[in-house]
Amino acid sequence: MKNDWRQKLHLEPVKGWLNDPNGLSFFNGLYHVYFQYCPDNAYGKGNKCWGHFQSPDLIKWEFTGTVLWPDTDEDRSGVYSGCAFVKDDEAYLFYTGNVKHDGNYDYINEGREANQILVTTKDGINMSPKDVLLVNYDYPKYCTCHVRDPKVWEENGKYKMVLGARKTDDTGCALIYTADDLHGQWLFEKELYVPDFGYMWECPDIFEINGKKYLSISPQGLEHGEFEHQNIYSSGCFDEKMSEFIEWDYGFDFYAPQTFETPNGRRLLIGWMGIGDIPYTNPTAERGWQHCLTLPREIDTDSYGRLIQRPAKAVNELRGQRADFSAGTKIQTQLPFELFALVDGEFKIKMDFLEMRYEKGVFTLEFTDDKVGCGRKKRNVKLSQCVDIRIIADTSSMEIYLNGGQRVMSTRFYPEDTQAVFETEHLSGIIYDLKPMEVLVRE
Repeated sequence: MKNDWRQKLHLEPVKGWLNDPNGLSFFNGLYHVYFQYCPDNAYGKGNKCWGHFQSPDLIKWEFTGTVLWPDTDEDRSGVYSGCAFVKDDEAYLFYTGNVKHDGNYDYINEGREANQILVTTKDGINMSPKDVLLVNYDYPKYCTCHVRDPKVWEENGKYKMVLGARKTDDTGCALIYTADDLHGQWLFEKELYVPDFGYMWECPDIFEINGKKYLSISPQGLEHGEFEHQNIYSSGCFDEKMSEFIEWDYGFDFYAPQTFETPNGRRLLIGWMGIGDIPYTNPTAERGWQHCLTLPREIDTDSYGRLIQRPAKAVNELRGQRADFSAGTKIQTQLPFELFALVDGEFKIKMDFLEMRYEKGVFTLEFTDDKVGCGRKKRNVKLSQCVDIRIIADTSSMEIYLNGGQRVMSTRFYPEDTQAVFETEHLSGIIYDLKPMEVLVRE
């Protein structure tokens, strides 16, 4: 069947441009996923808004359209990224209002306003008037005009906010603010900083897993290596000691993740399955839409205390027919599908247009057909051993989970049809057909 590249498992816009997930939350019986949205342009031009999906179960979704527009003096150049804080069945949505002044400015040290703004909503769709909380003169003097992406939480009876920033010496940092009231005065508390770690820290997120705190950031300006920071921009997290940075995803298409807590205490992460300033392309833009979000991923720690990511349990409910496969046999299935295999040693998975292999302690994802990869070539990740692999392939995206989610690789790909043909070397396992999610479009 000819592939139209419309996703069956991943949230994407009907038209226009999608990037960072925002305001991830659960309240009044629904999950809410907001996202950066340019509704009228598939290349990210024009009004930068917030779009909105909602769901009772992470499987049946409704797209309610554009819910925040750049319609005030304080956000007239864009409703930029932010978060949701839920209190008393009401969501408090914090975001950065971007303002770019006309003139001959560099828009780094001058000519830009970064206003932190709060709105509230009881239904996830209709918003209160906008309340400006922080403006440029509220930030430390050593910061440039790039201060954005608020994430808010409650701690020891105080409200906390972390913001990503770029300093005047072209280094990145995170700023912590505190307040007694969400609508009240937010005061600068401290800076989080690691020397020589990029020029800008975007999309900061502070969260706790099993009693341990983490700082997630998307740093720009890191040096690229064969096995680390392979993309133009990176995303990962530090532990409390800020001593080790673990990347969230080692694939081609991942950036700006955000986490939130579910009603039963699970921590879910959703990222943008895309990235800015890439040397490869997404041909859906020519058809009027571009980019998607990752599957919701549950964040946990393994028996060694290492962070792991696994698809949210709700994804299992999309499984259909199951079939076993053995090494060396040709497998034919339809996109989307899920593959799982236990691993004992080196292996290969060959498709018509890409190859996945584990050799000499390195797992490699490599496109062999540039028409399908659209400029994507190769990504590597080091693993001292590989004990299992789980692949969830949609019609034009793929997420690969290794060692129970110790390492993850995400990519877009654009095959001509939905039939997937592949064979494996030294690998046997199971494969599932996957049923599409339900997505109702309101607007």
